[in-house]
Amino acid sequence: MKELQLKYGCNPNQKPSRIYMENGELPIRVLSGKPGYINFLDAFNGWQLVRELKKATGMPSATSFKHVSPAGAAIGLPLSETLSKIYWVDDCGELSPLACAYARARGADRMSSFGDFIALSDTCDKDTAMLIKREVSDGVIAPGYTDEALSILKQKKNGNYNVIEIDENYVPAPIEHKEVFGITFEQGRQELPINDELLSNIVTEKKELPENALRDLKIALITLKYTQSNSVCFVKDGQAIGIGAGQQSRVHCTRLAGQKADNWLLRQCPKVMNLPFLDGIRRADRDNAIDVYIGEEYMDVLADGAWQKVFKTRPEVFTREEKRAWLDQMDGVTLGSDAFFPFSDNIERAHKSGVKYIAQPGGSVRDDLVIECCNKYGMVMAFTGIRLFHH
Repeated sequence: MKELQLKYGCNPNQKPSRIYMENGELPIRVLSGKPGYINFLDAFNGWQLVRELKKATGMPSATSFKHVSPAGAAIGLPLSETLSKIYWVDDCGELSPLACAYARARGADRMSSFGDFIALSDTCDKDTAMLIKREVSDGVIAPGYTDEALSILKQKKNGNYNVIEIDENYVPAPIEHKEVFGITFEQGRQELPINDELLSNIVTEKKELPENALRDLKIALITLKYTQSNSVCFVKDGQAIGIGAGQQSRVHCTRLAGQKADNWLLRQCPKVMNLPFLDGIRRADRDNAIDVYIGEEYMDVLADGAWQKVFKTRPEVFTREEKRAWLDQMDGVTLGSDAFFPFSDNIERAHKSGVKYIAQPGGSVRDDLVIECCNKYGMVMAFTGIRLFHH
C-alpha cells in the first residue's frame, strides 16, 4: 500500500487528505478503525519515542500522545500499591511490564491523556489491551498484537477503535521534508543517540549520578525529542511525571511541567486517595474532581451544590500548608530541557518539585548563575551541548 486516503486533515474543512510514500510502501497496516491526520501524527511521533526508550533502557515502553506531544511516557517498571491506586488499576491484579508502562504513561497526567493516542514498543498483550479498553482513547500503534489483545481492542468504540500495526524494521530516509505555505523545508532527521556519553559532562560541584538518575535523564531527553518545543520534562522512577510543551518562555515550560509533577505527588497523599467519591462515578469525572480539589480553585468542587454531585460527604479543604508539607517530601526527581536555561529562575522552580538531577544543553551567557543556583541546592547538572527542538 503506497497511500491511504483520510477523512480530512487537521480540521474537517481541510480536504483532500492522505498519507503516502514517494518510494516504497507504507510501513503500517490499519487493523481496525479509520485513523485520521492528527491520529497518524501522534502515532508516528509516539512510535519513534517508545522505540528509542526501549533501545535506551532495554525495557518495554509506552507513551500517551495528545496533539503531537506526549502527555506521558514510561518504561515497564512494576507498580507500587500507591501508584496502582492513583492510576485506577489496583483491581487488575499483576500486570505485564508493557501494561505497567502504559499505566504509568496514561496515569501521570490523566487530564491531558484523556482521548490519547497510544504507542507501544512491544507486541500488545492482553493485559495492556484490557487497560486500553477501559480508557477514553483514540487509538494505538504497536509492532504487533496477540490474537486476544486484538479481539479486545476491536470491541472498543463499537468496532471503530483505531488499531495500527507498524513494521518495527522500517527505517525512514535520512532526509525529511515538510511543506509550509507551499514551500518545502528539508533537513536531516534527528538521529542523535541519547546515551551515557551525552550525559558525561557534569558541570556542578556535586558529580555523583546514580544509575536510576542516569536512566531517568535519558527518559527525559528522549521524551523531549518528540515534544513540541519549547519543552521541559520531569521524570521520576522510570516515567515522566510532568511535561511542559510548546511554551514560548523556558520558565513557563518549567512551571507547567513542575505543576504537573506536583499534582502527580499530591494525588498520592492519603487525603486525596481517600476522597469519598460517589459510587459509580465516571473515571473522567473523578479525575476532573481531583484536579480541581488539589488546585487553587478547590471551592469549585467543594461549594454547596457542587460537592454533592461528586462526593458522599464534603471533604475538608486541602490547605496550601498541607500541600506544601506533602510536596516537600519529593526528592530525587530528574529534569531535562530541550534548550539551555537562560536564567536561574528555572532552577529555583525545579527545586520546589524535588529536582536533584538536570540535563540541559548549556551555552547561555548566564550559565555561571545557573550552575551557582544548582550548587546552592546540591543538584547535579550535565551539559549535553545538544539542543533537542522539535516542531
